[in-house]
Amino acid sequence: MSDTHQPPMAADALLQRGQRLLQAGDRAGAAAALQQARALPATRLAAHNLIEQHALEGAFAQMFGLDCRIAPGDDIFHFFAGHPTSNNPLRDYLADGWRTLAELMLLLEQVRQPLLQTGSVLEFASGHGRFTRHLVKAIGAERVTVSDVVRDAVAFSQSTFGVPGLVSHAQPEAVRWPRTYELVFVLSLFSHLPRGSWSRWLARLWDAVAPGGLLVFSTHGVEAARRAGVALDDSGYFFAASSESNAIDAQEYGTAFTSEAFVRQQVGALMGEAALAHFAPVWFWNHQDAWVLRRR
Repeated sequence: MSDTHQPPMAADALLQRGQRLLQAGDRAGAAAALQQARALPATRLAAHNLIEQHALEGAFAQMFGLDCRIAPGDDIFHFFAGHPTSNNPLRDYLADGWRTLAELMLLLEQVRQPLLQTGSVLEFASGHGRFTRHLVKAIGAERVTVSDVVRDAVAFSQSTFGVPGLVSHAQPEAVRWPRTYELVFVLSLFSHLPRGSWSRWLARLWDAVAPGGLLVFSTHGVEAARRAGVALDDSGYFFAASSESNAIDAQEYGTAFTSEAFVRQQVGALMGEAALAHFAPVWFWNHQDAWVLRRR
């Protein structure tokens, strides 16, 4: 029987052995046992976090140069762990955040507002820090604020990455911003919103943008809709009450697709067409469209 198909008890035994060796001060032995436990689905995340917490041999922090602990409740990690194309979900999850950083930096260069020169960033719908950890490494925790509707996600980012955090709300009108930000970054929220809250969230997030600042968000556009085999309605919109999240009601956070014309109409109605500084189709993950709005 191969290691990856050992029964759960074998995986638990490896994890417990690694913990005992840690307590005994045998770091090399603990690393060996925990690396074996990390290769097994049943103990993958627990073993990974022990390796990262104690900076043992094989830690991903040695590769990325940042805190690589992953929250047990991280839906995005579990999406990778359950995806048939992910042979190494820990590596894929951590590298995906690095990819987002690269894609955001290239996007901001196109509107002449380099990320490294941005004084304050609000990462909204930040989750458990898939991207946050890389953003903090790039510009420092003091310039980053995270916000998410999942309280545990905000608490994890605060304690792990040292950033200020705001717990959001299911209703956009209930959210209060303590300040405005030079960059408000909202990755893959509008790709999940039902029609009734789409423009309300756009308006509320726009209120968080400082004068001269940017709102960057992503959507599932027409190419994503084509790949998914869904048809947009006459207004250029489609919504299904399902997503990778187990923490949010699917009626409030499902899967949405929008045409370019739909988004342009919403932007024009709320803040004027002149606010649109840049549109990049199929930008994030070579899948979601990117929109950049500038507050004049």
